[in-house]
Amino acid sequence: MSSDRIEKEIEIEAPLSRVWKALTDYKQFGAWFGVNLEEPFVPGETTRGSLTITGFEHVTFQAVVRKIEPERYFSFTWHPYAVELDRDYSQEEPTLVEFTLTETAAGTHVRVVESGFDKIPAHRRDEAFRMNEGGWAAQLGNIKNHVEAASQPAT
Repeated sequence: MSSDRIEKEIEIEAPLSRVWKALTDYKQFGAWFGVNLEEPFVPGETTRGSLTITGFEHVTFQAVVRKIEPERYFSFTWHPYAVELDRDYSQEEPTLVEFTLTETAAGTHVRVVESGFDKIPAHRRDEAFRMNEGGWAAQLGNIKNHVEAASQPAT
């Protein structure tokens, strides 16, 4: 297993267009990711907002959107597990987060890859990797639940 990258995949039983909207609409992204984003995702721009995850409300999510290829690819850079208020992460090399969507017979295959952990300072690299390894597994479950719950007919 590489210590430089995290790779996770999930199958979501919903049309690709629905999964894409949940991933790239900043309000829907915020709903499943646990962040109140202030503005839409725009390539080359920084987006930020306050986390709503219990215990992490003090953390500001901040990411630079790198690329948006409609209904296929979405990427951003950020500082992984940047949760200490008294620490300046701006001089660290950010990691790259890439989402790739593929239409399948059952719905949509989502793959997330976060790479660049080897460039994080050694004193926080292992913890950032460990926290994001578990974090991406949880977040893929969150987007799946968000999309599939929204796709269910009302009773």
